[in-house]
This record gives sequence, C-alpha cells and structure tokens, in this order.
Amino acid sequence: MQRVVNGLRLWPLLIAALFLGACEGTASGETGVKTQRGAVEPVAEGKNEGTDMDSIATEYVQLVLALGNHDKHYVDAYYGPAAWREQAALDGASPAQIAERGRELLQQLPVQAGLQGARDDLRRHYLKTQLRALVAHARSLAGPGERSFANEARQLYDTEPPKRDLASFEPLLLELDTLLPGDRPLSARVQTFRQGFEIPADKLQAVFEAAIEECRRRTKEHISLPDNENFVLEYVSDKPWSGYNWYQGGAQSLIQVNRGLPITIDRAIDLGCHEGYPGHHTYNALLEQSLVKTRGWVEYSVYPLFSPQSLVAEGSANYGIDLAFPGGEKARFEMEVLYPLAGLDPASAGKYDQVMALVEKLGFAGNEIARQYIDGEIEGDQVAPLFEKYTLMSPAKAKQRKDFVDAYGAYVINYNWGKKLVADYVENGAKDGDERWQRFARLLSSPRLPSSLNW
Repeated sequence: MQRVVNGLRLWPLLIAALFLGACEGTASGETGVKTQRGAVEPVAEGKNEGTDMDSIATEYVQLVLALGNHDKHYVDAYYGPAAWREQAALDGASPAQIAERGRELLQQLPVQAGLQGARDDLRRHYLKTQLRALVAHARSLAGPGERSFANEARQLYDTEPPKRDLASFEPLLLELDTLLPGDRPLSARVQTFRQGFEIPADKLQAVFEAAIEECRRRTKEHISLPDNENFVLEYVSDKPWSGYNWYQGGAQSLIQVNRGLPITIDRAIDLGCHEGYPGHHTYNALLEQSLVKTRGWVEYSVYPLFSPQSLVAEGSANYGIDLAFPGGEKARFEMEVLYPLAGLDPASAGKYDQVMALVEKLGFAGNEIARQYIDGEIEGDQVAPLFEKYTLMSPAKAKQRKDFVDAYGAYVINYNWGKKLVADYVENGAKDGDERWQRFARLLSSPRLPSSLNW
C-alpha cells in the first residue's frame, strides 16, 4: 500500500491493522473489505521477439484498471489518460476473464535468454512479473482455493521469504522483559511505556512539519527531484490509518496524518520519510519522471497493490528512514528538535529508542505467524494471542492483524522483508553513504523488482 505512510505509505488497506504505519511501521495499516484469496498458480510466458512492448504496456494498464472493478483497493494510484479509466469502468469482464486476458498477454512477451541489466530487459521482466501477479490475483478473486503463504509471496510479490522458528524470537522478548520489568504481560508493559511518548494533539503540526522538512532536506542533498515537486500536508480524523500518501501525478502528493490515532514521537520521522522523502512521494516522482515522461513507459502510470512493485515500494520507503538518518542521527534529531517541540523529556529518548528497536525486530515474528496460519499449521483462535506474545501488540491490534492476514495474506512481508531486500541491494559493495544514496536513487528510478535486484 503505497502510502503509506504511498509500509510509511500508509495504505488505507493496511494501516489500521498495522499501526506500524504507511505508515505504521514505517509501514502501513490495514482495514477494509476482505477479499477471498485462492491458490496462486504459475503462468507460462510465450515467445514473440517482434513484440510491441508499448502495446503490451497499454493493455497491461487497462487490465489493472479493469481488475480494479472487482477489488476497490487494487489500484492504489493512477495518473494515466483519463479515457482509459473511463473505458475500464465500463469493462464488464469477470475476474476469470481478466485472468485469461492477462495470460494471453503474457504469451506475447519474449522469453529472456538470461539476466541482463539493460533497462529494456528490466522493462520486459517488469511487465512479465507484474502480469503474472495480476493473473494470480484475478484468479483468487474468481474463486477461493487452497492457500499457501510461500505461493502467494512468490506469485504476487516475486520473492521467497525465509521461515523463522518462533522460538528464535524469545531472546528479544527476554531483553525487553529486562528493560521493562513488571508483573503484567510484556505486551501491556510495552503499550504503557509507549503512551509516555505520544505527541500531544496541539503539538502534532509543529512536530510533523519539522520532521518532514528535515527528511526532505536530507533527501534533496543526494537525489535530484523535479523542480515542481511538492506535497500538501493535511490532518484528518476518523480514519483507520495513521498516515497516507496519495500520489497525484506531476510530482505532487497529498500526505494525510490522522489526528484521531495516538502518534508516538518516533513516528514523525518514520512517516515523514516513508510517505514523503525518500519514500513514496520520492519513489513515485522519480518513476514518473524517468520512466513515464522521459521514456513513455505507460505501465508506470498505474500502481496495482497486490504486485511485486509493492515490495519495492514499501521496502524502499522503510529503508529510506535508515538511509536518511543513519546511525544515531534519528535519535539525535528527535532529542534536539522534536522532543522539545512535542513537550517531551529528551532524557528518556535513549531507552525509548532501545525498546522500539527491539520491537521492530519482532516484526519478522508476525510474518511467521501469518505463514503458519495461512498454511493451516495453527487455528484461527491461536493467531491473535500469538501476535500479542511475539509482536507485543495490544489485544485489539492483534485481532486487527489477524483480520488483515485473512484479507491480504502474504502482503505482510513487504514491509520488513522488503526493507531487507532493498538494504541488501543498496549496501552491497557501497563504500560510503554517498554511494548508498546513489544506488538507492537508481533503484527508485528503474524498473527493478525483487527478482531483478541483482541484475
């Protein structure tokens, strides 16, 4: 959900359940209509060396828009020709028919002889991989089937996340138990501790403006953005997410922050980076400038949620926080600037950062709980208690997360596993911070997907 705060791009879908953020967690929350997800089957590609890639790209966009008729969350952003959206709204094709059209379109793509790094090769691989995900999601909407976490991750998000034994997270829980001693359940102690770092409602605007401006300043020191790029910051309430980036096209975004949910001090930079700089706003602006406007690749004018692009979008938005504020720079800026603006005591910042760093690592336990549930290794009534124990969510949020997994399956991997894949790409061989920024900017303005990160 791009937006999240456009994993922070807070997708309206994902935010409520993930209050980590796209923000929760630098990620996003979730809510909304549950969609049935069936088994995801592999799709064969054809071979036609004379293929007109622009024609295939146009048909791909139209298929994404048509599938959006059956899943209101599927099309997260679109800034292509208005006539295409109008045509798609009149498209009466069923999900099964859209899946078949996608399969036929896949067969028009040439089979690549090898892994090449040329941009045209990356484009061909992008269309193939995104189309496979579209067919898979269309088939799941056509009717329920047997679910597999690994299959969903592979077919929808182009990756194979590792399995983790839940027992491997016990040392993190023991460390947190030592930091926050007490008789109550550890999840309750963590929630109470975090409440002491909530930004007062009347301080929210000043804190967020300062945080976003610093995220923007640091990003523009390393990445050249369109001269007219800008965003509007808006405060809303009665929303299921904490923050959201609505990309408008033309390097413009609407970033919304939900005043109706408590927001802790660390979320200001998280949301500012994830939703804005160098996260979703930056990613969309660079893709639009480099691929849509400069090269005329219309497939980037649409963003389907359940697709490999989401892993890169959410992963890069989360990694962008560490890139913009490496080492202890985030904590230092919060202590020196944001804590005073929020009326909080900077002396307590050290312990708070220590606790939240451990909580973030526990996010991978959530992936494993989702895997076990989807694969039938645990029953539904076991899921929320496991989220409480291993990810330290409140009972209400743990229940929301279970609902999110019911609705969106393996999407949960895009925030933390996506961040790791992006970090591996950016940091592999990079000698210093400048080179990491260069590799990050190259990723954000290229057609790379998880399986082409090493090309």
